[in-house]
Amino acid sequence: MKKTYVILLEDTEKQLNRDVIARHVSHLKGFDSEGMLIICGPFEDYRGGMIILNCNSLEEAHMLAKKDPFVSEGYRSYSVRTLEVADKSNNFLG
Repeated sequence: MKKTYVILLEDTEKQLNRDVIARHVSHLKGFDSEGMLIICGPFEDYRGGMIILNCNSLEEAHMLAKKDPFVSEGYRSYSVRTLEVADKSNNFLG
């Protein structure tokens, strides 16, 4: 059964450029086409962003994060958290 994982991306000293942004967007589009992507985006009030995915395992979430050009090319560091989803299907109790 798939679980929901939050990939938190934190800025490094390395400055983004158009080429790496294009590769990052292509990476995200791949998640979307596979039905894995729930939501993603940068934070307004924090230097970083997040990607929320449905994955088979924590290991898979780490592997996918490491393949993101932002991470693999040193533009962002990352951490992964397992999200216990709370919604109407479980009376918002997670």
